[in-house]
Amino acid sequence: MSHDPNRAQAEIIQEFEFFDDWMDRYQHLIDLGKELPDFPESDKTDANLLPGCQSNVWFIARGDQDCLNFKACSDAAIVSGLIALVLKIYSGASAEQILSTPPTFIEAIGLGQHLSATRANGLRSMLSKIKSLAEEALRSSTSTKT
Repeated sequence: MSHDPNRAQAEIIQEFEFFDDWMDRYQHLIDLGKELPDFPESDKTDANLLPGCQSNVWFIARGDQDCLNFKACSDAAIVSGLIALVLKIYSGASAEQILSTPPTFIEAIGLGQHLSATRANGLRSMLSKIKSLAEEALRSSTSTKT
């Protein structure tokens, strides 16, 4: 069974509904960030640093139009949690799925109102990178078919 980013996003929204106040939601984000898979030190290079983030965010993508896999990590706890949410939704999805799944979870769980401007910029930067990689994967697949 392939990855369904819409279902993953719905699960995240449902998960965050359990928390009434934002301190609990922040703690949950931090806990999610602690569960990120190990990111090799050898990949923590300037080339893998994601621009637009206040904290350091290292980001790697592998795959093709049928399945794009992402790995990322940050040196900041809440940002690591945001990474965990984004990877849960988009990593393992096809390029078409990525492009057809807008990040509605941001507003649905209240991140739009509760993230600092710098964290929101970093989140947008990561989502923009994922979208551009999906577009690039589709372009490269159509150019090889012609």
